[in-house]
Amino acid sequence: MTFNFDIGIEDLGPYQVHSRREIITLLRSIGERNQLVRMIFNGGSEAVVTSILEIDEAGNRIIIDCAPSQLQNQRILDSDNISFETMLERIRILFFVTHIESCLYDNLPAFRIGLPANLVRLQRREYYRVVTPRCTIQIPHQQGPGSTSVTVPVQNVSAGGIGILDDKKLLDDTVGRVYENCRIALPEGAPVTATLEVRNAQDITLGNGKTIRRLGCLFVDLPKPMLAAVQRYITKLERDQNAKATGLE
Repeated sequence: MTFNFDIGIEDLGPYQVHSRREIITLLRSIGERNQLVRMIFNGGSEAVVTSILEIDEAGNRIIIDCAPSQLQNQRILDSDNISFETMLERIRILFFVTHIESCLYDNLPAFRIGLPANLVRLQRREYYRVVTPRCTIQIPHQQGPGSTSVTVPVQNVSAGGIGILDDKKLLDDTVGRVYENCRIALPEGAPVTATLEVRNAQDITLGNGKTIRRLGCLFVDLPKPMLAAVQRYITKLERDQNAKATGLE
């Protein structure tokens, strides 16, 4: 059984956590801090934003919120490989289950899953993705005769790639699709020109029921000057976030 998303690492062994106590502690912290969790299902083609409601340590169970759509809830129940992704203190947490069941929590519909036997905790800098406010990307693509482009927001960025949000679903989301001469408009910096390869795509349903498409893209042979610009931007964002967290802004 594998994760429903490509995280760019072939050997996950060094990043797996097997300690039951540590797994419970991590998941409980995610729930207590109200961290949003992306639940990916239906063969990796769909995702919803959920949250951890309770950790039943004695019963080895986790209670999570369900989707706003009953049809989606049924597809989740029918899935046999459900992946979860979230962030905790800038560390990416991933885990998956092969079975999910419906239940009630505070008299409201919810889901119950088993405590995972292991999870992945990624904190290597090259795989750390930082949220990017006020950042867009212009992607050339073909729609009939002539070339056109689509401008979409960048959700997050790392040294290895970016996540973008295609609200209008105009882009080809086929895994392996390559987009050349994409221009990332970094705030307070020169645009970065990059070639992107689509590595994964999910339609994400938000809490208000709105559906958006998220594409995870890999930088293909990004030139060193462009990579340096991306790394400077990531460093600036981290510095700004640290200043806000410590009350210096």
